[in-house]
This record gives sequence, C-alpha cells and structure tokens, in this order.
Amino acid sequence: MSQKENKNRGRTFGFDTRMLHAGHIPDATTGARAVPIYQTTSYVFDSADYAAQLFDLKQYGNIYTRINNPTTAVFEERMASLEEGAGGVATASGMAAQLTTMMTLLEPGDEVVASQHLYGGTMTQFVHTFRKLGVTARFVDPNDFDAWEAAITPQTKALYGETIGNPQGSVLDIARLAALGSAHYLPVIIDNTFATPYLCRPLTHGANIVVHSATKFIGGHGNSIGGVIVESGEFDYAHYGSIADPSPSYHNLRFYDTFGHHAFLMKARVETVRDTGACLSPFNAFLMIQGLETLSMRMDRHVENAQDVASYLEQHPKVDWVAYPGLESSPYHALAAKYLPKGAGSVFSFGLRGEGGAVRAKGKTFIESLNLFSHLANVGDARSLVIHPASTTHQQLSDAELVASGIGPGMIRLSVGLETKEDLLWDLDQALHVI
Repeated sequence: MSQKENKNRGRTFGFDTRMLHAGHIPDATTGARAVPIYQTTSYVFDSADYAAQLFDLKQYGNIYTRINNPTTAVFEERMASLEEGAGGVATASGMAAQLTTMMTLLEPGDEVVASQHLYGGTMTQFVHTFRKLGVTARFVDPNDFDAWEAAITPQTKALYGETIGNPQGSVLDIARLAALGSAHYLPVIIDNTFATPYLCRPLTHGANIVVHSATKFIGGHGNSIGGVIVESGEFDYAHYGSIADPSPSYHNLRFYDTFGHHAFLMKARVETVRDTGACLSPFNAFLMIQGLETLSMRMDRHVENAQDVASYLEQHPKVDWVAYPGLESSPYHALAAKYLPKGAGSVFSFGLRGEGGAVRAKGKTFIESLNLFSHLANVGDARSLVIHPASTTHQQLSDAELVASGIGPGMIRLSVGLETKEDLLWDLDQALHVI
C-alpha cells in the first residue's frame, strides 16, 4: 500500500470530493487526470482459460461493452458512492433503468404496486409494456398507506415510487414506504431523478433500489441520454426466485448464493442488460461523469432559482395554484423538510386561472410567449424549460388516468435552470401579461 493510500485509509470523504474522485484514479500508463473514454466494443483476453473464467462469471473483467466498460464503470461506481449504495449498473436511459430493474426482479404473473404520481412514460411502461411481459401494475395514491397495504397481494414483488412526483410535486414518505416493504419482504424502488443524491438519498431512508434518468440533473446539460440503477446491498433475495433460483443461462448458477449482496446487480448486468442490449455508451458515460463533477453547485443554484420563481408565481393574479413542496403552502412541505433539507428540487407545476378549453388556450399562448424558457420534453437542463403535460408527456393517458395523476388542462410544468433569477422572473411576468 502506498503512503498516499495508507493516509486515506479509513477516511470518509465528503459528497463534493466523491463526486469528483469516486471510482477513478489517474491512468497508470499515461497519467491522464480526466476519465478516458474507452471507445471500444470488446477486449483482448490474456488466455483461453481467462476468457472461459470471465464468461462463466468466475472472474470479473471486461468482456464486451454491452455488459461493462471501464468508462461506464467509473460512472457506476461514482453514482453508487453518492447514493451510498453497494454498487450500480448504468443503462441506456432512465426508462431502461426501470425496465432492467423490473425484468431482473419479476416473473410473468408477478405484480408491482406503484404510486399514481409518476412520469407519464413510466405509467405507460408499467401499464402496457409490463402487460406484454405478464406483469400487472397496481397504482395507488402515494399518500394513502392504507391503499398501499390493500394493494399488496401474494403476487406482489415490488413497491415503486418517485422521491418527487412528476409533475404534481408530491413528496413520498420514503421511510414509511420502506417500513411497509420490509414488513412484507418486498424491495422498495425509488426514482430519485428529480432530487438527485445531492438533495436526497433514498437508500439511507430504507429504500432498497434507486433508479435515475441520468439524462436530467446528473448529466445536467441536455446533451446525452442515460440511466443508472443503484442498489443498497441490504435486501435479502433468498426468497426471490428470480434472484435465488438456478439460472439456466449460466449453467444453473445461483446468483444470490454466489454473489450475496451483489446478486441483484450482477443479474441485472450479466443477464438483463446483456440480453436486452440496454447499455450506456462509453461516450455518454463520459458526459455523465462531467455532469457529476458540478452536481452540488448546480443543484444549489437550481433550488435557489426555483424557490424564488415558485414564490413569485404563487402571488401572481393570473396563477391559480403552485405545486412546489418548497412553499409553506404545500401539503408536502413537512415531508420536503425531512427528505429534502437542501431544497425541494427545481421541477414543479402551476395552474393558470380558467376552465376547460379557455384555460387550455391560455396555456398555449403562455408557452409561445416565453423567451428564455425552452418548450421541450425534458427537465434537469442547465437552461430553463417549460411544457404542457396534458398534451405532451402525459398525452397517452386517458382522461380518467389524467385525473388520477392530478393533471388538468391548465397545468404548466417548469424546470427552472441556472439563468439570472431576475431574467427568469421577467420572462414569466411578460408571458403571463400576454394572456
């Protein structure tokens, strides 16, 4: 052990240090300080025996970039460190992270109980794609824990929610859901995209698995798509057939017996991601790493701007309501103080005054009158963004599903960026005056 390594032994580094250094040391051959992009599909094996051991999972190493890659591995380890998990698996997108998680855990005939307050694409995946796989999703009001309990059946194999509901701004009581999951021996999966590990770390509140659309705040600049799964390593999968039973694709290897607390992650990597091809490209992994290096500073600015924008809109005569948990008027303010003490994120929605078609038309005029806010289907960009969920991100939902998700015709969703705060307030003000 080197003097430097010995000096660092036993020290717990801070969040900012880990977001810059975790998972990587300077390249031993070239001395490169930045993480290199290993833009390769495959890797040379030292010997036939070594190759056989890799493919039989008796040796850990690089086989094919669809399974693992040195650049991607840095991103995975860094995210696991920031979320305080046992490890991570990167995927092609946030949707791929969800699908990989569920396909690793679930078998045909299984069920998942999920919050109603989910991203529209997640709802569609859970309802329609899961149905094709023989899996049923049951949705409940995330605040009604009697409903969570009642929805659990012998076929239920997971509980799923979002730290901050999209686009309602609801805050999930993670510890309470984790206690329910523990009582029923069910893993609790939390989408932590809107909060990021800087604002909230669900695993420290008892959740078992965290997923991210790294496309959003992790990357932070709207230039690449990616996802990541982080697992706590603390859930007992011994009673989970999908993890504990012999795997036909690996000569009946038992993942839980062989890999212990890394069983879920190993199965997700070497079976689900391998077979679906839902891997993250090395170049996008590199861009995600660049985003992570400024995560805490960006999130501080995001939150500061969002808090002031939400406060301004709450007082505006043309605004009917604002759903931002950072406001004292929010029913989720206490939960935000508990789970999001550094701030309630920067994505929230508000409603224009009016009804039916008239308010829908006002929403269109408002969006088309903005100058700084970009009208597009994304959040978490350094730039401020705006969208009308009922006609875009959630348009595939039925009227009944829209009502259940708390989305009305006048709802506007904002993702508040890093611009000068006074400029954002000016832009919103002039657009509201147009309507």
